[in-house]
Amino acid sequence: MTNCDPRIEAFMESVENGEIRTSKEVKALVAHIRYCFENEDIYVDQEQLTDYLGLAKYFPYDQIFPWQQFVIGLHDCTYWRDSGTPRWTDLFCLIGRGAGKDGTIALESIALISPYNGIREYDVDICANNEEQAIRPVKDIVAALEQPQFLKKLRRFFYWTTEKVIGLDTKSTILGRTNNPGGKDGLRSGLVVFNEIHQYEDYKNINVFTTGLGKKQHPRRSYYTTQGDVREGPLDDLLDTSEEILFGGDPDNGLLPFICRLDSKDEVHDEANWEKANPSLPYLPTLMAETRKEYREWVKHPERLTSFMTKRMNLPDGSNEVKVCDYEKIKATNKPVPELQGRICTCGIDYSMLTDMVSVNLHFREGDFRYDLNHSWMCLKSKDIPRLKCPWKEWAKRGLIDLVDDVEIHPSIITDYIAMQMEFYCIKMIAIDDFRYALLAQYLRAIGFDAKIYKNLKMVRPSDIMKVAPVIDSCFANDYFFWGDNPTLRWAVNNTKMIRYGRKVGKEDDADIGNFVYGKMEAKSRKTDPFMAVVASMVIEDAIPYAQATNTPDLGVYTY
Repeated sequence: MTNCDPRIEAFMESVENGEIRTSKEVKALVAHIRYCFENEDIYVDQEQLTDYLGLAKYFPYDQIFPWQQFVIGLHDCTYWRDSGTPRWTDLFCLIGRGAGKDGTIALESIALISPYNGIREYDVDICANNEEQAIRPVKDIVAALEQPQFLKKLRRFFYWTTEKVIGLDTKSTILGRTNNPGGKDGLRSGLVVFNEIHQYEDYKNINVFTTGLGKKQHPRRSYYTTQGDVREGPLDDLLDTSEEILFGGDPDNGLLPFICRLDSKDEVHDEANWEKANPSLPYLPTLMAETRKEYREWVKHPERLTSFMTKRMNLPDGSNEVKVCDYEKIKATNKPVPELQGRICTCGIDYSMLTDMVSVNLHFREGDFRYDLNHSWMCLKSKDIPRLKCPWKEWAKRGLIDLVDDVEIHPSIITDYIAMQMEFYCIKMIAIDDFRYALLAQYLRAIGFDAKIYKNLKMVRPSDIMKVAPVIDSCFANDYFFWGDNPTLRWAVNNTKMIRYGRKVGKEDDADIGNFVYGKMEAKSRKTDPFMAVVASMVIEDAIPYAQATNTPDLGVYTY
């Protein structure tokens, strides 16, 4: 590839021949990059890359790692030949803790405000959720510039304070910015860096910081992060988009997805695989020793070191509790729900308080496959709303939840919704938690559901959940759930833990016979109501015929 660069190609060859162990995503990226260089009119500005990497001598780095040369070369120095614009304007770098993320941000930032870039006022804004993450790369740059042996020379090209660095030739500024969108509409960034994007719950701040792009030549975005515990946010969206590019054949649209992680949790027990998550590890013996130490502690007491898998290996571990299932299995529920009008179903209702969140689930079964239509309401007076770590406003815009601006979610709102669904589906039975029934009893009776009179309402007890939990586990394991694109429901599953059930709930030394019920990971900020509505509806799924006619004739409505 004469239009490439030997440093980039050396890394690619090391991946292709197995000299270094990499994730399946990095292997797919290398194949994609090779295809692009062989089939597109693009080139690497080798002189610019040499100059950019040469700035590393001012930093206390022992060496520039091959992966850093690869991503900086492609993101910052590869161009379309006809227009001279960057080929990969956006970099998504998911990499394990300790790999040198902040150092890479620092090197990329100083390179792009240097004379080697040459674009005037090419500002670099480093954005993060807290001040420390935002200014850490800036501090690294300042520390490098203030080394006595380089001070006199570098003052000819840069001016700096403790909070910002300015390139004197191009009048470009590097500035760390906290995750507060107020007053950011006037930005004129050349590069926007998002540090630790796993902490972002929605796109509010991302949108504000990126609207200033395009005012300068060669606009770029960089997303640097480890894995985290926030689900259904921008990080998961970036991962999904990357998978579609790398494995689904979607055009990359200028996104360079460099995803370093283990391919499976089982790989963690062979330390030779650890470089899949952290390609810097073979060059950092001190970090390797620390990682070994953490691994040994994690094996003995995983509940004490839950961040080891999440941060070191970039596979979400999430909690020291027993999770319902892996997040990959939760994502597998995102399959289209077929046309179900006229079909028989059960209905589950779940809530903790009507002043918080309420969920209703319509549950259909066809052989082994389960189809669920899930809807929720959120009370805007809930004291838990500021604690929620999810894009609930976006879910409301999509119609997945309704926002109730009242002192509570009135029971009639729930029963009116169920009555409306009865016009389209045949709701055979309703299930609701035994302790939640009293508030809704008269309203459910008004639409034809009662435990004693009509015998079509089930009050769910823990023993009922124990019986259905293995069925739910099997449905996740075999990908039997079809939920459509419902991030609210996926989020709720990820918030749910399994609790051992004996004479004393949760006591492992009491009656550990493999029975489980469900509980919340955290009481205030991680709601489980949408999933528990699914659980309730599955407690009574035997009321659904195992096989149903797919085309039910419309008999009309008769009044007697």
